[in-house]
Amino acid sequence: MKIFLKTEDEIELMRQANRLVGKTLGELAKHIKPGVSTLQLDKIADEFIRDHGAVPTFKGFPNPYGGPFPASICTSVNDVVVHGVPNAETVLKDGDVISVDCGTLLNGFNGDSAYTFCVGEVADDVRQLLKTTKEALYLGIEAAQAGRHLGDISYAVQSHCEAQKYGIVRELTGHGIGREMHEDPQVPNYGRRGNGVMLKASMCIAIEPMITMGKRDIWLDQDRWTIRTQDGKPAAHFEHTIAIRRGKAEILSSFEEVEEIEGKLY
Repeated sequence: MKIFLKTEDEIELMRQANRLVGKTLGELAKHIKPGVSTLQLDKIADEFIRDHGAVPTFKGFPNPYGGPFPASICTSVNDVVVHGVPNAETVLKDGDVISVDCGTLLNGFNGDSAYTFCVGEVADDVRQLLKTTKEALYLGIEAAQAGRHLGDISYAVQSHCEAQKYGIVRELTGHGIGREMHEDPQVPNYGRRGNGVMLKASMCIAIEPMITMGKRDIWLDQDRWTIRTQDGKPAAHFEHTIAIRRGKAEILSSFEEVEEIEGKLY
């Protein structure tokens, strides 16, 4: 395992890349409504990212199980946990939820963030899943301080979501981030306090709870990218990129642009 600590100049470049991700998610929030296809959302994101001088990191991202990722964002609707591939056939309808995961490469550094949106009027129990998952993200960030351990982040996420009887996907994790989209260390959403790598100031990681309404079991669709819940129940996914500090972590990405349009879930 090789963990790269970032300089302040590098963190500033990551801040810029992540701010662009936040702006891209905010732009998409204007278009997420019934009747819109996930392919349309992908085209909007691709154009927006490139117009701002960056490259969508996900496009062409390698896959150990099949071909490279064909799109610029991941659009994961309802029972899709992550890595949903945008297409013309998936048209959003009232009551859906859609996780949009977005990555940008700007000036040699990566930004990465995800937000699960409501499409029209969403059932109260599904809205509660989203609320809990988003809360878990921020609890994980609160635990992410220099001198603590990765397991402290994992425990904060797991304990909050399992208290609501939700499933914690085990096969997928958060990750270090910097010049590469995925760097060491892995950041699981389950674990024990005090376990794992000690967190150091200037480490940059992406924390991303992937939480299911039902059981935590998942399966890989035939496109070799889309990951779904086995029981067909909805999932939620929220993600921030952060820089570890000696006190409170710095959130490099932002939901501000999204929340101006969506409103706050809590």
